[in-house]
Amino acid sequence: MGKNLRLRLSEHSDIEVLTFTRESPLSALTELVGQVDYVFHLAGVNRPDDPQEFISGNADLTRALAEAVCRELENTGKKVPVIFTSSTQVMHDNPYGLSKHAAEDALLEGVRSCDIPVKIFRLPNVFGKWCRPNYNSAVATFCHNIARNLPIQIDDPEAALTLVYIDDVLNTFVGLMDQGEDFGSDGVFGMVTPEYTTTVGAVAGLIQGFKDGREALRVDAVGEGLIRALYATYLSYLPAEQFSYPVPSHTDARGTFVEMLKTPDAGQLSFFTAHPGVTRGGHYHHTKTEKFLVIQGKARFRFRHMASGETHEIIVRGEEPQVVDTVPGWSHDISNIGQTELIVMLWANEVFDPRRPDTVTHAL
Repeated sequence: MGKNLRLRLSEHSDIEVLTFTRESPLSALTELVGQVDYVFHLAGVNRPDDPQEFISGNADLTRALAEAVCRELENTGKKVPVIFTSSTQVMHDNPYGLSKHAAEDALLEGVRSCDIPVKIFRLPNVFGKWCRPNYNSAVATFCHNIARNLPIQIDDPEAALTLVYIDDVLNTFVGLMDQGEDFGSDGVFGMVTPEYTTTVGAVAGLIQGFKDGREALRVDAVGEGLIRALYATYLSYLPAEQFSYPVPSHTDARGTFVEMLKTPDAGQLSFFTAHPGVTRGGHYHHTKTEKFLVIQGKARFRFRHMASGETHEIIVRGEEPQVVDTVPGWSHDISNIGQTELIVMLWANEVFDPRRPDTVTHAL
């Protein structure tokens, strides 16, 4: 969360970020609080070698921060709002949850005693780019390992998993910061939305599907919701040598045809080339539709209505982009009438199925 927050804040030219790290002494908090207008308290200890670190790293640190913010208010009258990332583990009787609960209590005491502005978020599992794999995030571990062909371990695929995405966390936090010291009248505890409720097995299956989709030239419906966030997260764990991947191409005397991408509900993308004088197509569809975009060269599209015999012709040049639709019931072809190679981008509303091609040969 800290890496993502610092990047987000760096996008604001009027914000300077001061940090308090593991190496910083508690005594530095008072001076640091005096230099800032806002505090994001993301620090926490969750897997220490010594259980006592739960207290020092969670409860004691937060208590010292609350005291420093109270002193700043008493000495200068400046309110320094604090956003604190707690955990849903406070509802459980374990050392981590108890220490986080003690940290909450320290801030709530500051609210009661000196009216410091505080917003506490009991976050469930946060996922997104840059989370440490093989530590305490199943999503990070699955993304890292699957991207590298490493095994993953799932004890119970049906185990419930509640997730929030890092960008939604930061949108909430930065939105509060933009309000200044006024957190509104909706209480000390805040919530990040949306929360996604799923299972460990379902998440692993989606991530494995992202990897497998490259070989199948397929991408799932990754435009919104949990699957959008998981897909972005998975890609962020790819090693640099996997940023690109080959796709098959089919070349003959006419030119080259390359399929780029297939989707479950939005068709497929491809492109083709044609040498000067070459004509491609010469067929009609009953239901399938296509969109052509000439990227380079000069093309002539010809159409013939299969019932009435009506004809139509369109000339398209790459330097004057326009989309040409194929219309069900009209036979069509495309000819390279220029002097250079023709390059055309093609979208079809459905993935080609050789068993039901909906493509009937008919020369114009």
